Amino acid sequence: MLVTAGSALLVFFIMHARLNAQVAKEREPLLNARIGGISLTDGRITANLADGRTISVPLAWSWRLSQATPEQRSRFEIVDGGAGVRWPEVGEDLSAESLLRGIPATRPTA
Repeated sequence: MLVTAGSALLVFFIMHARLNAQVAKEREPLLNARIGGISLTDGRITANLADGRTISVPLAWSWRLSQATPEQRSRFEIVDGGAGVRWPEVGEDLSAESLLRGIPATRPTA
């Protein structure tokens, strides 16, 4: 079988397209996750997803919320149809995807 540069390139593009489709399919449950409710305790952020799942992460994962007062933490809004939650006073935004992936907020470096 003769393999030319053109046929090798075609195989590469086909494999690349299949890989992209597989990655998109695996990410779909994360991208479609919707927050239906949120609660904060002294040590945890708990998100109730619209599909019945519950995600709970340490409050320390959000340094902004960790430093906020309980009153500031209580003033949030669920945004983008549940794709995320925002605390406008604190300047914190968390997405359902980042909670599901277990990605803590990063503190800026000086």
